Amino acid sequence: MKTRFSILRVLAVIIGIVLVALGVAYHQGVFQVGNAHPPANSIMVIAPYRHAGTWVFDDEAVGLRREPFVGGVPEMIDEMVKEIPDADAGFRLTFSTQEFPGYSHKLVWRRGDSTGNWYYCQQVDMEGWLCPALFRYYQEAPKEIYVKAEAK
Repeated sequence: MKTRFSILRVLAVIIGIVLVALGVAYHQGVFQVGNAHPPANSIMVIAPYRHAGTWVFDDEAVGLRREPFVGGVPEMIDEMVKEIPDADAGFRLTFSTQEFPGYSHKLVWRRGDSTGNWYYCQQVDMEGWLCPALFRYYQEAPKEIYVKAEAK
């Protein structure tokens, strides 16, 4: 009986140490890859490119690879990049919830649905759907997103 009690004691200590280590790792951000939320006023940059007939992008910092744009957004992007040579091979897309110097398009939140959010862009007179990947960048759907598309 004493041996069994000792084994349980050792296991309890080991489990306690593991839980403390996991707590420390969590607070140091080890488990936040793929769920990062940069500050809402930061300017972010992705580099969309064409793959399998649509616009996609990679962003290792938030755990995305070949994340496709869908639901009207590819058509918006087509309009935004029509003056950029070789945009299909990739271009720089800068975006922020705050106005920034040189932004060219403003996306205005229209409505949410069960998984994503619809935005309207007056500059191209189009509406498009941003999927849940939006929440890799923002904790909640921004009311406005300012965008600039330019050559790499």
